[in-house]
Amino acid sequence: MVENQKNKKIDFESSLDYESARKAEKKNYKFTLTYDGTRYFGWEHQPKVEETIQGKLESVISKMCGENIEVIGCGRTDAGVSARGYICNARFAVNMSPDAIRDYMNRYLPDNICVDSCQIASDRFHSRYNAVGKTYRYTCFIGDTKPVFDRKFVYALDFKPDIDAMREAANHLTGDHDFASFCSNPKMKKSTVRKVDSIIIEKNGDYLTFTYHGTGFLQHMVRIMTGTLLEIGEGKRDASSISSLIAAKERAKAGACAPANGLCLIKVDY
Repeated sequence: MVENQKNKKIDFESSLDYESARKAEKKNYKFTLTYDGTRYFGWEHQPKVEETIQGKLESVISKMCGENIEVIGCGRTDAGVSARGYICNARFAVNMSPDAIRDYMNRYLPDNICVDSCQIASDRFHSRYNAVGKTYRYTCFIGDTKPVFDRKFVYALDFKPDIDAMREAANHLTGDHDFASFCSNPKMKKSTVRKVDSIIIEKNGDYLTFTYHGTGFLQHMVRIMTGTLLEIGEGKRDASSISSLIAAKERAKAGACAPANGLCLIKVDY
C-alpha cells in the first residue's frame, strides 16, 4: 500500500511540465471545497501562521505550477469553522485537465481538506465579489449523553432550549437591519446593514440546527446571533427584546458568541 502511494506521488511529479506550463494560457479555475476547519486558524493566510486553509491551498497549487499563486476565497471563515461548499478561484497556467488538477490537489492537501470539484470559470469570475448569498448552519447537541463522534463539530448544550421562543426571536432578526450589535469588529468602517433572508431552527433527535441564509454576514455575526437565540431559549432574554437589541447597535447588548466548532458554511450562491 505504501509502495503504491509512493508510485502515485512519483507519477504526479513526473506529470508536471513547468516549461510547457509557462507557455500555456492562464485560466481562471473555480474550486468547491469541503474542509474540517477545527484545527485551522481560519481561511485567510496570516504572517507566521501556516495552519490556514488558504495557505495550504496556495502551497499545493504553487508547487503544481512552479510559481507563487494567489487563491481568492468567497469570504473569511473564522478559526475553527468548517465548510461543506466553500468556493474559491485562482488564475494559473498548467497543462492539466480540471479533473487532473483536482486529483493532484487532493493528493497533496491534508486529509481534512478536499477539493470536491475544479472547473474552468470565466475570466471575470471572482469568488468573493460575485457571491450573492450564503448559507451557514450551526449545530448544537441537546442529548442526555455525549456526542462522541461529532464532538468536534457541535456545541453540546447543558440545557433544553425553548425552540418556540427562539423561532419567535428569529423572526425579528430576518429582513434588512443594521446588525452592528451582532458584529465583533468595533472598528468596522463599512456599513453594518445586512439582509438575513431566513433563519430555520430545527430539532432532529438529539441535534438542534440553526440554518441562516443571507446576502452576507459580518464578523462573527452568525455565531453571535446563535448565542443570543440560545440565551432566549434558556430563558435569559425575552424574544421580544430583539427589536430593541438591533436598535441599540451595541455589541455589548447582544448575547455571547457561540463556539466556532458548531458552525459550517454550507453553500455560496452566485
